[in-house]
Amino acid sequence: MRREKIKGVDVPRYHLHLFYIMIHPMKKKYVIGIDEVGRGPLAGPVAVCAFKMPIDFNAKTFGKIKDSKKLTSKKREEIFCKLKGLKELDYCVSYESAKRIDKIGISKAIKNCLERSLKILKLRPSECMILLDGGLKAPKEYKYQRTIIRGDEKERAIAFASIVAKVSRDALMCRLAKKYPKYRFDVHKGYGTRRHCTAIRRHGLCPEHRKYFCKNII
Repeated sequence: MRREKIKGVDVPRYHLHLFYIMIHPMKKKYVIGIDEVGRGPLAGPVAVCAFKMPIDFNAKTFGKIKDSKKLTSKKREEIFCKLKGLKELDYCVSYESAKRIDKIGISKAIKNCLERSLKILKLRPSECMILLDGGLKAPKEYKYQRTIIRGDEKERAIAFASIVAKVSRDALMCRLAKKYPKYRFDVHKGYGTRRHCTAIRRHGLCPEHRKYFCKNII
């Protein structure tokens, strides 16, 4: 089992949230994992998922979980369906459109999504330990939070958030593919593949494209 040094303590991965809770004085009821999907595509929205699970939830039944992007789409769907079927779990996925990303920038768009997802879950900050992937940060009222580099590989709550966000955004891009069939969003999900760039040069931009991201293509 891979381990990580935190404050001089050797902590096994996938036990990190228990350690973070242990070093804080107030008792927590929930772990909230947060991750984003869709930061870099040329088209479509960015998505942020806040995934809520009880402190004592036995996530080991899911086995080893990796970053959603490293799983097959079939495996992601299997895990997503299993998560949806458990009443003790809850989540919220929020989006900011391509138009909004062009207007306010990707960082602000992600921040808005993150704050909205937490708000919709109606959380009490004093009852939650917030675990965030990469460079994400929760609002200041969530005093007990931890940003973890490659958190989707170290903490199950973040891995679950990553999977839910990815499956949800992919489904949305497949719906958009029916509206704009020339771009085949169902294949590349808006990312800058050769096929997608060729379609942009041939057909121009559609309303779902991020104009700023595409400026070097058209």
